[in-house]
Amino acid sequence: MLFNTFEYWIFFAIVVVILAFLRPEAKRLIIVVASFIFYSFWDPRLCVLLLASTVANYYLGILIEDAPERRKKALVTVAVALNLVVLGFFKYFDFFANSLTALLGLSGHPWALDIILPVGISFFTFEGIAYCCDVYRKHVRAVRSFIDFALFISFFPHLVAGPIIRPENFFPQVRNNHGLTAVDVKWGLCQIIKGLAKKIIFADYFAIVADAYFNDPTSGAVAPAIGIIAFAMQIYFDFSGYTDIARGCAGLLGFRFPSNFERPYLAINIADFWRRWHISLSTWLRDYLYIPLGGNRTSASRVYVNLMIVMALGGLWHGASWNFMVWGIAHGAMLCIHRLWDRTLGRRLVAPAALKPVTTALCVVLTFVLVCLAWIPFRANDFASTALILRQVASPRVLSLAGATHYYWGLLAACAIWCLIDWNRRVQHWFVERMPYVMAGVPVAIVLVAIQVFGQFGLQIPFIYFKF
Repeated sequence: MLFNTFEYWIFFAIVVVILAFLRPEAKRLIIVVASFIFYSFWDPRLCVLLLASTVANYYLGILIEDAPERRKKALVTVAVALNLVVLGFFKYFDFFANSLTALLGLSGHPWALDIILPVGISFFTFEGIAYCCDVYRKHVRAVRSFIDFALFISFFPHLVAGPIIRPENFFPQVRNNHGLTAVDVKWGLCQIIKGLAKKIIFADYFAIVADAYFNDPTSGAVAPAIGIIAFAMQIYFDFSGYTDIARGCAGLLGFRFPSNFERPYLAINIADFWRRWHISLSTWLRDYLYIPLGGNRTSASRVYVNLMIVMALGGLWHGASWNFMVWGIAHGAMLCIHRLWDRTLGRRLVAPAALKPVTTALCVVLTFVLVCLAWIPFRANDFASTALILRQVASPRVLSLAGATHYYWGLLAACAIWCLIDWNRRVQHWFVERMPYVMAGVPVAIVLVAIQVFGQFGLQIPFIYFKF
């Protein structure tokens, strides 16, 4: 089930109605059951994998906490390795098998197993790793209730595309979930309205423009700059829209998820971009990969190596494709260059206070351009397409207005709603704090009508991050 389908909202409404008549203990069990039903809509067989991952991490967490100190490290190593083996087998086995076949010049795919990629496996395995590591570090206690732990791993609002939830943020809410207030309900509705508008009206609109370019860069129907920026807009509205819907649904079930996006295209440098974009992943990579590698505590050269390793693996996390690794390496290189600049010339070149707004604006534009260029290998179908698009970017055709008419209208509308729902936080505050409770459904009805009239609802385009 996709968030942008009526089937999902019927399912969600049934869950909410059932929960309204249950005690807290029974509610948790029903949410777990609902989560497995939700996951089974992709492939019922995959529920076995989700259950196995849940059981394994549940018992490993208890073993890590109860083991003598001398055995804890070995057990957490087993836990991390087990999760990575599961992730590696289902997500990367065929990819590396096919790559090896091509490298050896063999015909066909003799080692490929045609493995089904479980939806959301990257997210729930990362949450299992985080849980076992946090128990080892004594940041959280091992959960003794299997239902509570199953709720953490399988909770359906964030099961298939995040955000990646930390144990220390989730389990206190399980214990302190005492029902909803009017503010909670209106906050959840506000997030859902934002998410649906971002996805169905804007992300799906920009998807048409981006697909027209990336699926056939040589057609000339869409100019390179327009196609690339269209994808930048698509992936932002698509993924942040999913996150908003996930946060809203979780809020209506009594849980608060942290923000996953903070106006990333207003970042003043690439490091600032990663503090704003997919925050749950960037902080996960920092805490569970970058810092264990040594982080900033090692030699200067080692710090740059650590950055490249983390971003390359972060790129590969997104999918079994060398293009994703190229995207990660590109971001790693930009982070290294930014760090080097910040510690050398950047300290000596300080703009006068009067010019600060101008220099800030230039930094924002430069960062946005670099991020858009990095999106090329992320979206391109293969290396050949990436190389072709980069050549087009370097040509005068990049400034062509081909395909601009509908795109510019979409961009203007996107900027307007971005200002409304992301920049002006007072709008959300008014909705949540001041709107009468009985009137809270009016904006929902208006947005649903707008979606039906102006949106791409009939297309039911999947969320981009579902495949990761």
